[in-house]
Amino acid sequence: MSLRAKLAALRELLDQDVLALEPTFFAHGFSAVAGDLDRVRPKVRALGLWTPHLKDGPAALSLVEHAHVSEILGRSPLGHYVANCQAPDAGNMELLLAAGSAEQRQRWFVPLAAGEIRSCFAMTEPDRPGSNPTWIDTRAEPTADGWTLTGRKWFASSADGAAFAIVMATTDPEAPPHRRASLFIVPTDSSGYRLVGNLATMGDAGDGWASHGEIELDSCRLPADALLGARGAGFRLAQRRLGPGRIHHAMRWIGIAERSFDLLCERAIAREIAPGAPLGAEPVVLGWIAEARARIDAARGLVLSAAVLVERDGDGGASKEARIAVALVKFHTVEAMELVVDRALQAHGALGMTDRTPLAWFYRHERAARIYDGADEVHRAAAGRMLLEARGLARR
Repeated sequence: MSLRAKLAALRELLDQDVLALEPTFFAHGFSAVAGDLDRVRPKVRALGLWTPHLKDGPAALSLVEHAHVSEILGRSPLGHYVANCQAPDAGNMELLLAAGSAEQRQRWFVPLAAGEIRSCFAMTEPDRPGSNPTWIDTRAEPTADGWTLTGRKWFASSADGAAFAIVMATTDPEAPPHRRASLFIVPTDSSGYRLVGNLATMGDAGDGWASHGEIELDSCRLPADALLGARGAGFRLAQRRLGPGRIHHAMRWIGIAERSFDLLCERAIAREIAPGAPLGAEPVVLGWIAEARARIDAARGLVLSAAVLVERDGDGGASKEARIAVALVKFHTVEAMELVVDRALQAHGALGMTDRTPLAWFYRHERAARIYDGADEVHRAAAGRMLLEARGLARR
């Protein structure tokens, strides 16, 4: 079956088996639909689109091909989960493949890729800016037989129910900034590891996979083989994880924008503002529709172009050209997605404020897209600086 045919089948699968679960998810949380979603997963496997982010996985897709899959899955908040390419598990799988030992891969990657367990990634801290991952308070002290971790993390997505966390901690505080931190695999049943609780975001505490947790590490003891990759390589590995991850997110945002665009157009046709006068006859609404289409198509082109550069470079897109493209994608795609969601919600009036459509959920939860994986302001400044440097402006 061609990729085009698989994408069409995947969209039909989402429309038939996943979208109907959204109202229950919005009202009662992830645990209320987890069983139903797990029954959909074998159907995605049968399509050959399981773990589509893994180049050597069952789908064997390129980053560009995965981007198209991610757009389809992004039409629903539950889409990526049914294909086992949801954050943060997708990035953690890639990290384990890139830096894990044979034993670590067998213990953690194999069940994670099979969808048998979940994981979380713990880098962000309450008292430190997430946009500066070289400044980490959590400490990892070597012991006679391993490590002891002490610190606090938050916005560890999906910590609730995760079997393990990948934790960034400072191992060499006197080293150069980008060599101070290391990554550790921390089983969540480790002594000294505690999930303090889920963080309510925009009024929604979430549960299970759809949650953000706060974690306390109180002299958490780990064996020597808990170190993931080389000592001092935490920053480099995290960056390697984030490059392709931003492409994954961006195409998910395109999917959200496309779903919202569909709802906007359907509302414009079906809603009458007076007998025989559809909402879509209003010039302002026609303008919304045209602008939304232009924004989505422009953003998609930018994302796919960046995906080509990242894949060509390897190692997370290390070249300056790829880093500029990813930075532009980060803020431009978010803006396009937010505009379309906002216009669609506005067209739905009071209905748009309810959870009878996914628009209110998108509006609440995707506001964070301008913050996570680096605040948009940071990406704008970085892209601008690199663009000037490419024209000969020396860094100051």
